[in-house]
Order: sequence, then structure tokens, then C-alpha cells
Amino acid sequence: MGRSANKQPRVEDGSDAVEPENVMIAARAAAEKKATDEVVLDLREVASFTEYFLICTGASTRQVQAISNSVEDELRKAGRRPSHIEGYSSAEWILLDYGDFIVHVFSAASRRFYDLERLWRDAKRVELPADVTSQRQGSRPE
Repeated sequence: MGRSANKQPRVEDGSDAVEPENVMIAARAAAEKKATDEVVLDLREVASFTEYFLICTGASTRQVQAISNSVEDELRKAGRRPSHIEGYSSAEWILLDYGDFIVHVFSAASRRFYDLERLWRDAKRVELPADVTSQRQGSRPE
């Protein structure tokens, strides 16, 4: 609202759709814990159960849990609590359901296996702001 338009993430198809602030809070929190390969998918045109996915990867079970904790903590500060959390104890794939968006924190092996980007390939990718992408390290496992 009071922000410069060029700081808002955009859908990569060139549209001017501004993405929800809470998804970007989650993306920044994940990046601060060194999550890799962060992807935001805009599901509004292809799904009815949620609007966005944030997908990212952690290098170990501890890091997957740390990323999840960071996302949950930062969103709690913004007044949001997940309605449902799955997979925390095994930390292969932690799902944080916020209703209008879902955060998926994967181990590298689980991300390759489930390949949500392929399953939801009709969804538009959202360009992440520079303060998130500049913290990325590594690349998506093949």
C-alpha cells in the first residue's frame, strides 16, 4: 500500500498482479535459514483449495525444521498461524497450511520425488524479490 510498486513481486508472465505480503514474509524467513530453490506458484487459476504455494528445500532434517520454524515464527509476528502442520517430526516434507497459501519445506530427495513444480506446471511462477533471491545458495537437485 505505501510501498514502491517495483519492490512487489510479480507473476513471471508479465502481468502486474501484486502477490500477497504473507507469502513474501514466509519466503524471506525461509531464505534467512538458507533454504534453497525457493519457488512461489500462483495457483489461483488452476486450483480452488489455495492461492499460492511456497516451495523450498533444506539440506538436512534439522535445516528443514529450522526453515519451518522460522516461517511459522515470522508469520506469527504478522498475525498468521497455520491451520494445519504436517510432517514436522520426520522433516522430509513439512507442510504449513495457511489457507490462502501453503508452505512446503522439503528435503532434497523428497522434493525430487514429489516434484510439485511438475505436478503444478500450469501454475504461474511468481518472481521473488531481490532480497530473497540474493540469499539463495545452491541449485535445485536434478
